[in-house]
Amino acid sequence: MKKLKLIGPFKQLVTMTGLPLKGALSDEQLTIVEDAGILIEEGNIKAIGLFKNMVLNVDHTTTEITRLEGDHVCLPGFIDAHTHICFGGSRAKDYAMRNAGKTYLEIAKAGGGIWDTVTQTRKASTEELIKKIIKRTKQHLKNGVTTLEVKSGYGLSVTEELKMLRAIKSSNAQTPLDLIPTCLAAHMKPKDFMGTNTAYLKEISNTLFPILKEENLSNRIDAFIEESAFSKEEIRPYFEKAKEMDFDITVHADQFSTGGSAIAVEFGAISADHLEASTDKEIELLSKSNVIATALPGASLGLGCAFTPARKLLDAGCAVAIASDHNPGSAPMGDLLTQAAILQTFEKLSNAEVLAGITYRAAAALNVSDRGQLKEGLLADFVLFHTSDYHKILYNQGSFKPCMVFKNGALIFDKHKTS
Repeated sequence: MKKLKLIGPFKQLVTMTGLPLKGALSDEQLTIVEDAGILIEEGNIKAIGLFKNMVLNVDHTTTEITRLEGDHVCLPGFIDAHTHICFGGSRAKDYAMRNAGKTYLEIAKAGGGIWDTVTQTRKASTEELIKKIIKRTKQHLKNGVTTLEVKSGYGLSVTEELKMLRAIKSSNAQTPLDLIPTCLAAHMKPKDFMGTNTAYLKEISNTLFPILKEENLSNRIDAFIEESAFSKEEIRPYFEKAKEMDFDITVHADQFSTGGSAIAVEFGAISADHLEASTDKEIELLSKSNVIATALPGASLGLGCAFTPARKLLDAGCAVAIASDHNPGSAPMGDLLTQAAILQTFEKLSNAEVLAGITYRAAAALNVSDRGQLKEGLLADFVLFHTSDYHKILYNQGSFKPCMVFKNGALIFDKHKTS
């Protein structure tokens, strides 16, 4: 006989349902169920309702009832739709040099930059990368993240990219979080590749793409479109090959210069991420598309540059997700809630817009539809905060952390039981 779970009562349960995917949101649009309970069956939400009524109506012989003490706010599990947590080494010296006024070129000449991480990641074994990934996922888990996108991109050869993606796949089997892998072999042309950018991309697409499908390592292809990486012209054949093979496309776009968002729209990308350099022209283009605009405030904090124009994007009718960009160079913090709260202050976002950006709109940025909201039939992924008012979560600017995290209906983090 199936075993059910009933958990509650929650002072407030914020469903994140009934909201549009695109455009601005007000807090008044949120659906909040008070004194609620969640009934769970086989990892999915079976029902949401008034807890005291649900207790009376369930079969106590087949239902495990968990009664919470004190006030709790329940939100969907957070979704971090853009990270680079598979890497070796550290770039702490880069960070110090950048804050001391050194330029990117000066840091690179001193042995830093992306290539330093590539070198350290190549030196690491698959087992070492798995250990590092799992350690970093635990940090995200404590912060309420239940789904985490993880990119390759520090291997930059067929062999080394495969090592990274296999490490991500193995890590996914060893952590309670869902890890969604993305192939970012088009991060930059590796220094040890003697051919052109075009030749490198052709080798990757011809050799690596089929193996990704064969081993089910990733269904997502990403590329960095930037003056220091790949041009729009160079990336087109690469994305054409990806589309032919039925990969989802996502783009590192408009970080330092524009152009990437136009390619994202042209190829029907699932998301365009960064967008710090986007102007009104790019914002209008994105607003007329179905591309999710993903803001990465961690990179802005790490580089000391402008934030993604989230307010303008939302007001223009775009769907805006928010992700941490957790990486060793520009975004070492890896704290989604803190970064989202900071972005909220600078871009004047409503609580609803921020919460949407790290739940159901982030799910859309990963092309998954079974999470990001609390409603019947979706995954029972949710986080609890020890408060009676959801406003206090963002009010505390990221310092207020979840007390419990549930994945597929199972308690996977309890602050009170963790030293």
